This record gives sequence, structure tokens and C-alpha cells, in this order.
Amino acid sequence: MTERRRGLIFGFGAYGIWGLFPLYWPLLEPAGAGEILACRMLWSLVSVALVLATMRHWAWAGPLLRSPRKMLLLLGASVCISVNWGTYIWAVNAGHVIDAALGYFLNPLVTVLFGVLILHERLRPAQWLAVGIGAVAVLELAFAAGHLPWIALVLACSFGTYGLLKKLAAVPALESMAVESGYQFVPALGYLIYLQVAGTAVYGHAAWHVTFLLTLAGAVTLVPLLLFAGATNRLPLSMIGLLQFLTPVLQLLCGVLVNHETAAGSEWIGFGIVWVALTVLTVDGLRQAGASRAAAQTSAAAQTAGAAQASGSGSTPSSTSNASLVAKPSA
Repeated sequence: MTERRRGLIFGFGAYGIWGLFPLYWPLLEPAGAGEILACRMLWSLVSVALVLATMRHWAWAGPLLRSPRKMLLLLGASVCISVNWGTYIWAVNAGHVIDAALGYFLNPLVTVLFGVLILHERLRPAQWLAVGIGAVAVLELAFAAGHLPWIALVLACSFGTYGLLKKLAAVPALESMAVESGYQFVPALGYLIYLQVAGTAVYGHAAWHVTFLLTLAGAVTLVPLLLFAGATNRLPLSMIGLLQFLTPVLQLLCGVLVNHETAAGSEWIGFGIVWVALTVLTVDGLRQAGASRAAAQTSAAAQTAGAAQASGSGSTPSSTSNASLVAKPSA
């Protein structure tokens, strides 16, 4: 099996699991969103610690702990992903899967916007057009509903900020998750203890399969992250960009076909506008990726030709001099 095919399998696995999450969280009822979130945080740390222990991979911890900037950035990332997880779990269990799917459709546009506003990146005209179309979609949805689509915006902005902080921290996925879940561990454990003392906890008191699935939430969180890391190491960024749309598409299908949620015509118009924006963004990304590959191939070919010419003309000082004189006009 080629590395590219293996990367595609990993990518479909990661985005497929994330896309099917709306089917998982309702299985944890009667646990509330807060208890589900706390279990996910706590067991995520246990899961990632087991993986690191199996790999005997701890050398990274010392240098990272001695970097206050990276630790602070990962603290911010931990807060953002906690907000994202909590909002998403609540939305799914409250019957707002379609709104959650919209959030992840908007996420690429938010990421591009953050690149401009915070990282001072320069956008191409097509990227500006995509962001503008996305803004029109949000305004259309807000006007039709009489309020901002807050679930979608919270999910898109929290995950976009999470990605931004992770980019600034530049810590590999597994190590980053270990630190983030380490920050989450104490609040999560404290909340679960509070629920046990108050007598309102579901964990350990409901049917055995509910407790088992709450425990499994850590592994369910870790597995797609590892698959995603494997995909990004084997596939070009343009392919990853296309695969990411699998998640909100599956979420949308779960909301419509499984949860039987309904959306007004104005909501579908908003979705349609977002899809237009994503199409513009995707086409521009593919075009840019193709141009970059062509430029890289041209550069590599020129370097190869130059090296061959240099090796062929390097037998005597006089021939080297003549070769350099011939090469200058052609450059």
C-alpha cells in the first residue's frame, strides 16, 4: 500500500469519526452535557498517557515545561477546545445537529479570517471573495431567524481560535493533547466528584453500557486525532482541505436523516451561500496548490540541469569559466 493511499485511509477515518460524533453523544444520556464533557476531559488524559507510556515518549516534557510561552498558548487552546466540546455536546443532545454542522462549514472561513487579522497574512482576491460570501451567509441566517446563529458561530470561532493557538505553539499533536488534557484534568475531576457527592452523577449509577461509553469518550477523542496526524504527514494540504468537508456533511446527514431535524427554507439558503463560499475557497486552494507544485518541479528541474552542467564542465578551470559565461545570459 502506498503512503498516499494510507494517508487517504487515515484522513477518511479521522474526518469520518468526527462526522459521526452526533450518533455517539446521545448514547451517553441520561448524563448531561457537563458530565459528558468532564468525562471526555478526564479520560482523554488517561488515554493519551497510556499511548505515551507505551511509546516511552517523555523526552519532550522537560523542554516544553520550560517554555512559558508555549505552555500559556496551550492553556488558551485547552480553554477553547473545552468551549468547543461543551457547546457541541450540548447542541447535539439538544437537537441542534444542523446548527452544529453549519459551525464546521463556517470554520475554514473563520480560519482564513484569523490568518488576516492576527497573523497578518495576505489574501488572494478569491479568498477575500469567499470570506465576503461567508459573511453574507451569516447575515442571511441572522435576518431569517431573528438572531445570530450563535451555536454555529461559537463552534466556528472556538475551533478557529484553537487552531490558531496550536499553530503559534507549534507542538506536535500527541504532546499537545497531553498538555491540554492535563489542564482540563483537575476541573473535570472536581466537577465529577461534586456530582457524586451531590448524588446527581450518572457515571457509575446508570446502566453499565452508559458508564462504559462515558469511559470510552477519551479513546474516541484520541483515535481520530492520531488518524488526522497520520493523514497530514502523508497527504498534501490541498487534499486535507477537501477531506475536512466530510465532517460537516456527515453531521448534516445525521441531523436530517437520523435525528429527523427540519430546517426552514431560509436556513437552506444560508447553507447554500456557505457552500458557494467554500467552493470558491476550495477551487482557489487547488489552483494555488497546482501552481506551487509546478513551480517546485520547474525549480527542481533547473537545479538538476545546473548541477549536471556544473559537473560536466568542471574538469578544468578554463572550461568552468567558459560554462559560467554561457550560463549567465540564459539565466
